[in-house]
Amino acid sequence: MAADHTHPAPSAPPRVRRILVVTVVPLFVATVLAAVLLWPRGGSPQTDGGADVPRYPGTVTRVVSEPCPPAPSVPEGTPRVGDGRCGAVDVRVDDGPTAGQQVRTPVPDGPGAPRVEVGDEVVLVELADPIDPAVSNWNIAEHQRGTPMVWLAVVFAAAIVAFGRWRGLAALAGLAASFAILLTFVLPGISAGRSPLLVAVVGAALIMFVVLYLTHGVTAQTSVAVLGTLGSLVLTGVLATIATAATHLTGFGSEDATTLSMFQGDVDLHGLLLAGIIIGSLGVLDDVTVTQAATVTELANANPGLSRLQLYRAATRVGRAHIASTVNTIVLAYAGASLPLLLLLTADSRPIGQILTSEFLAQEIVRSAVATLGLIAAVPLTTGLAAVVTAAGRGDATPSTGAPAPRPQPDRSEALAALSSPRTAGSDEPDRTRTAPPSEATDRWPESNRSTDTAW
Repeated sequence: MAADHTHPAPSAPPRVRRILVVTVVPLFVATVLAAVLLWPRGGSPQTDGGADVPRYPGTVTRVVSEPCPPAPSVPEGTPRVGDGRCGAVDVRVDDGPTAGQQVRTPVPDGPGAPRVEVGDEVVLVELADPIDPAVSNWNIAEHQRGTPMVWLAVVFAAAIVAFGRWRGLAALAGLAASFAILLTFVLPGISAGRSPLLVAVVGAALIMFVVLYLTHGVTAQTSVAVLGTLGSLVLTGVLATIATAATHLTGFGSEDATTLSMFQGDVDLHGLLLAGIIIGSLGVLDDVTVTQAATVTELANANPGLSRLQLYRAATRVGRAHIASTVNTIVLAYAGASLPLLLLLTADSRPIGQILTSEFLAQEIVRSAVATLGLIAAVPLTTGLAAVVTAAGRGDATPSTGAPAPRPQPDRSEALAALSSPRTAGSDEPDRTRTAPPSEATDRWPESNRSTDTAW
């Protein structure tokens, strides 16, 4: 197993630590107080989502396929529904009041219907006959996915811990904390009628504090990343508010939002759009800010003579390369999540200008553009803070004007001794038998195993 080459960053001077504590602690306290004030009380409002259909696990024991009856004539051009699968499936109920009983269901048919074979573990739904409620009809809803998802989660966690070791374990704990905050604060808070933008900003800040300090430790470097992330989040929220207002986005840009408005009409979909931009930007922002803070620290450790301006310029060059690849990552992530929508739009006969400015696609464009702008702003903000913190406390030994640090003067006596020292016997290659003239000896390259570094 590879060795762990990570090493803790040197501790910041006491004056710098005090400044960071005075800056970060009030922000953390304000975040906690805002979360307490916005915390949903009394549970989420109940929505009328229809009757709760009983669902039971089962195992397929027999599949009988048969030809489908002739379909009635339909008008030309009517889209075909389903793929014409007919027959019956025998399923053993594994749990519930009828555990162990064999039930017969029709072969699943229709868009997205699962294909079942003998031995498959499926989910059964029991539907009462509207004519005779005492009679129940059974149908296969979907496959059971619990076991493969558990194994996938185990492999995922094992790979992270094997590669990251203790830091990987801390990253898993941070991931669990992120989901806990989303499920217990952000989503219930929005469902309870709180402002989605305010809940998202407070929830993202809470996630940021917990995850960054839990994963990377309570250090000056982490505090710089926290400040850079928080500043970028606020800027992203402001830009998102301006961009959505300028483009007159309503939040009804997806089928999910439209469905949500039907079941819970008091949700502010425009605010929900802004909240999605904030939460979606957080995952990329903390990556960039932590990287920039670590880059400045490593550059300062490698060359303590670098000034604040030199540290900033060198780390910014790294940030530019990081941003160039991350921008493509953001766009591809949104495109991958919206592939069905993009395929639907490609079949649209409207001009490309109308398609790009439609509510569906304009929402994704605004989301990507705002997230990218916040990401770009995070690089100079975090790099500048990290350069100031890292270079602080080094006294006058490091110039702050950006001039190159003076090169140490070599010891002339040691240099002359190293240059004039005679070559030791046997230093030539073994196969060299002739004696080279002095001019050739002075022009000869040193041996490959001999260090060419001078003594100074």
